[in-house]
Amino acid sequence: MAEVEVDSRPPQSKDEEAEIKNVDDNKNEDKKKRRRRRRRKASRWPRFGCFKMGADDGGGVDFAVDFAGERRNPTHLVIMVNGIMGSAQNWKFAAKQFLKKYAEHLIVHCSESNCKMLTLHGIDVMGERLANEVVSVIKRHPSVLKISFICHSLGGLIGRYAIARLYEPDVTRELSQGNGTYTSDHRGYSWPEGKFRGKIAGLEPMNFVTSATPHLGSWGHKQVPMFCGFYTLEKGATSTSWFLGRTGKHLFLTDRDKGQPPLLLQMVRDCEDLKFISALRVFRHRVAYANARWSTSSIRRQNELPKIKHLQGSDKYPHIVNIEVSEISTSDEEPLEAETNGCNKLNMEEEMIRGLTKVSWERVDVNFKGSKQRFFAHNTIQVKSYRINYDGADVVQHMMDNFLL
Repeated sequence: MAEVEVDSRPPQSKDEEAEIKNVDDNKNEDKKKRRRRRRRKASRWPRFGCFKMGADDGGGVDFAVDFAGERRNPTHLVIMVNGIMGSAQNWKFAAKQFLKKYAEHLIVHCSESNCKMLTLHGIDVMGERLANEVVSVIKRHPSVLKISFICHSLGGLIGRYAIARLYEPDVTRELSQGNGTYTSDHRGYSWPEGKFRGKIAGLEPMNFVTSATPHLGSWGHKQVPMFCGFYTLEKGATSTSWFLGRTGKHLFLTDRDKGQPPLLLQMVRDCEDLKFISALRVFRHRVAYANARWSTSSIRRQNELPKIKHLQGSDKYPHIVNIEVSEISTSDEEPLEAETNGCNKLNMEEEMIRGLTKVSWERVDVNFKGSKQRFFAHNTIQVKSYRINYDGADVVQHMMDNFLL
């Protein structure tokens, strides 16, 4: 005979049934709330699948965000420039972070016109290449109205040369300047209204950001990554700068093309056909990120470096230990004699500091002390590879949080 299983539990009262129903209803309501929160979050942040990547003929990479069912025309072009022996892929992490924060506003182009061995061809040659690349990118994106540059290492020098080539003075404003009025942005930066407001490739210049860039050259600064900070190797490289091609001669101030001063010395003043300082001046925001004690990246004299030992970062930016805005140099002294032998290289460095501080810079000092990645600080400050250089993510976050749209 088949056994019949009998439920021995006592019958539930109406109150108990109502309580169980309420619990089930609450669970369903919680699920609905979670789904709504996910939808709201998805509407604010683009999914990975929303990222659009496109490569141009020169190998550069455009990053943008597609919004389903909508056509967006971002108006701000950001050019990211790699350093020596680098490539467009070095900026992949930073490009995606910028687009997550400013998805509707930005097109990010990671330059590839100067990659790998091409970075040994000389700053002037690479600057011309970058300028041509920027023009071609603008033609592909006719909606853009503003332009910014974010450059790592040697890329900062390439960027400075390129913007001088792309600089267009605003003649109408120059003729009407002199009313003494000033305008300012939300961060408190101010500039004379109707003065210094030229264009870069026909666009409004906004941010010029450099990261670990040897603005004063590499002589005596232990800042060539492949020499790992060893002064002996760097000293030897000064006399054998061919090791890094024409770029090495430019970095170690040993170039003397057609009897001219070293290129980096020429790049701290306006020349007849290339307005290096005027081009920098038209940007509303200039920032120099520098690893601790690297005066060449922060455009300082050695005795002006902050005492990093006594400085600490914040919870949000643990590796950023000092921020200051440089004073604008008003020195009208005669240029120092530019000789490349002996102690006169110090005179060249002084002249470069004077020239570059004709415009104000926000100096941001970064210190990876205590991190295993401090040995790769030159790449970590950029987050060249997130798996290896993730400690630099707060530096990228700081760039984004202080970026002018």
